[in-house]
Amino acid sequence: MPRFYVDQPLVLGAQFDLPEAVARHVQVVRMQPEEVITVFNGQGGEYQARISSMGKKTVTVELTAFARVDRESTLQLTLVQAVSASDRMDYTVQKAAELGVTVFQPVISQYCQQRYSGERAEKRLAHWQGIAASAAEQCGRTQLMQIRPIVTFAQFLAASNDSELKLLMCPTGAVHHSALPARAQSVTVLVGPEGGYSAEEDSLAIASGYTSLILGPRIFRTETVAPVIAGFLQAKYGDF
Repeated sequence: MPRFYVDQPLVLGAQFDLPEAVARHVQVVRMQPEEVITVFNGQGGEYQARISSMGKKTVTVELTAFARVDRESTLQLTLVQAVSASDRMDYTVQKAAELGVTVFQPVISQYCQQRYSGERAEKRLAHWQGIAASAAEQCGRTQLMQIRPIVTFAQFLAASNDSELKLLMCPTGAVHHSALPARAQSVTVLVGPEGGYSAEEDSLAIASGYTSLILGPRIFRTETVAPVIAGFLQAKYGDF
């Protein structure tokens, strides 16, 4: 059954027009009145929605059933990703959402090749939120991954962070993953851009309580690190 995110309050029995982009998708796949789709708004659970009518550019649905499903991980995982090239960052956001990351925090670090501020930063944030919503539609999440506004690496480290486990991904990490604690309910992970974090940034993170971590002998591209570490942490502490 096709599944769509709608950014509005949902109440059983309500009738409403689907957002333009969702309506267009429903029409492209040639769905017809009386057929059923699944909709969710990221507030938990999902609804069955019967298509009651279709216009040239509109699709009206009625919410006919509610399922109190929860596919969110028990692990509160925050991924702090230094901004990378556009296509790489898009891939990272998509895979983070699919892998159950709770919070995605983009940061600007010393070696970032892409730097956004002002209106460009707002547009980029909206773009990433759209990618996360599409990923949630596909993978069955009932809540959206929270994507926070871009900050500098130093600003992020200066803010409070009460995660039980704080990790800095580093190709010369001092700790192998086998040395991690057996249990953790919340984890924050720092992932660098192309070229990684600078030596000064590594030192600042370690001084802020982060443990430098290495997964193995090979060096990953920045867009590979996030899905690898997210999958590993979900298997160790989450719902995999």
